[in-house]
Amino acid sequence: MRRIRGILRSDLWPLPALGIVLAVAAGVGLPELDRSIGYSVPPHITALLFGGGGEAARTVLETIAGSLITVTALTFSLTVVALQMASSQYSPRLLRTFSVDRYVQVTLALLLATFTYALTVLRTVRTGDDTDAVFVPQLSVSVAFVLALASVMCLVAFLSHLVRELRAEVMLVAVHRDARRTIERVLGDDGPGDIRLAALPPPPTSAVPLLASRSGFLAAVDEEALLRAATDADAVVLVDRLPGSSLVAGTPCGSVWPREHTAFHRDVREELLRRAAEGIVTEHERTDTQDVGFALRQFTDVAVKALSPGLNDPTTAVHALSHCSALLCELARHRLGPRALYDADGRLRVVLNRPDLSDLLDVAVSQPLRYGAAEPEVLARLLTLLQEVSWTVRPARPSGLTAYLRRLQVTVARQSFSPEERARLDRLAQQAERSL
Repeated sequence: MRRIRGILRSDLWPLPALGIVLAVAAGVGLPELDRSIGYSVPPHITALLFGGGGEAARTVLETIAGSLITVTALTFSLTVVALQMASSQYSPRLLRTFSVDRYVQVTLALLLATFTYALTVLRTVRTGDDTDAVFVPQLSVSVAFVLALASVMCLVAFLSHLVRELRAEVMLVAVHRDARRTIERVLGDDGPGDIRLAALPPPPTSAVPLLASRSGFLAAVDEEALLRAATDADAVVLVDRLPGSSLVAGTPCGSVWPREHTAFHRDVREELLRRAAEGIVTEHERTDTQDVGFALRQFTDVAVKALSPGLNDPTTAVHALSHCSALLCELARHRLGPRALYDADGRLRVVLNRPDLSDLLDVAVSQPLRYGAAEPEVLARLLTLLQEVSWTVRPARPSGLTAYLRRLQVTVARQSFSPEERARLDRLAQQAERSL
């Protein structure tokens, strides 16, 4: 069910496919409605419907179908160009922002539905040239005309939307918006029942490796399934891989061991390993289902790509780092770190590895620091990032902010900046140190 929901949300084809099915149904049903009502329609309504003969109806429907398939091809081409630009200029991981864009999906659905509807209705028009009587489905042709007008208006709006969506700032905002939903979904339960650990517990010597059943990226963990499996076997299940990690089938991704540290019965062990492996969901690409650090990865990719010699766009890198800072501040307000699940009797059953603030800081800071070491604006934004995060970090949680500040200071000291630039960076470093 989770996989189906993911396909409906992120794939481009479900909504256009639904539009085609509905168009075929309408193209078959409306002409029958036309045939059944005949001439019983009031004159003031008939005046609003299509009033031409059979040849005119065929011409209208053929024109709509021919033009709409051309417009649909143009729309697909523009979408592909947008995907290529986002992939080459920003990050391949930003392609999901286009495939999940409801505006793109609705536009393609409307264009394809109008084309399909016009073709389906065209087959029912009779001009009287053959043995059949003349039949002009006035209501159906009128609906096709309305759909064609709606398609033209939707195309104009789609072009405006596409131009807006190609801007780096808009894509970064879309990623940040999706990240907030992920944080609310994954970390929203920040009450007493949400148990976080300072570190992963070391597996005992009696632990059995939990092998991944499929290769791919760790997209989600079915917590309820793992909890049931561990409770039924009176065991503890540890998943030591972070969401978004790459898994290889047949290699360890965790451990299981008996709660009483006694040997497993073979059948119990095999059943537990099977059920635990089924509770680990992998995808062919990294997703934000349970991965709170995926948005940081996207922001960092944009920043690193902008700092490459081919683009040399430090302004975009600074904007991406600003989003990193805002997202880190939001994450720092939640309980981070490994998650522990207990059964109804309060016994530890499942431990799930989750990133702490140090892990997330490493994603946001390390690569921009490496590739932007010679750019004062990037270093200044990284120093400000540490200062901003230090205001929101939980005091009881180790953050590693001081270590990153020292790395930044060492990097600044190694660069040959002008006295003015160095004085500005030193001032920002002092402000960050005072915040810490």
